[in-house]
Amino acid sequence: MKLFGKPQPVILALLATGVALTISACGSSPAGTASQGAAPTSSGTSAASASPAPATATKAPSGASAAVNSLVPGFPQQLIPLMPNAAVESSSFDKTSSPASVALVGTIASPSDAVVAFYTSALTAQGFKELPGSTVGSIKSKDFLRGDNETVNISVVEAAGKSTFTIGANVAAGSIK
Repeated sequence: MKLFGKPQPVILALLATGVALTISACGSSPAGTASQGAAPTSSGTSAASASPAPATATKAPSGASAAVNSLVPGFPQQLIPLMPNAAVESSSFDKTSSPASVALVGTIASPSDAVVAFYTSALTAQGFKELPGSTVGSIKSKDFLRGDNETVNISVVEAAGKSTFTIGANVAAGSIK
């Protein structure tokens, strides 16, 4: 996504997370388990509990798919490989949109610099160019561009030796293998 001619890493990260969570929220759940291990907060929203929810996948009417705690079926691992030893929090994939959109949220017991280095290597090997800048405020964030309109953003937050990363990509549907 571009705003005023420049990719906006925060917008890409938020969109990737929002798409994955919004699409996964559209799926149905068995009676009595609608919150999937979430507890209400003081604002009336839900917060995830420490125990992981079972892996679920949903298909939205638009053709987009999302999964919680797993890679959605058909997830383009050649484009965005899962870092070794990382756990998937959520994933989404929509190859019917133009451009196609892919999102991955994961966690790993590695420093944020190692996460950025892994994905920088994977993306530059596919012809993506790193754009200047490596943070947004105090959050590690890196943008990549291939051609004129294929973009990828990775944002990583590190706390207590654990990194949570969000990757959002918008690429030509024909370039997804």
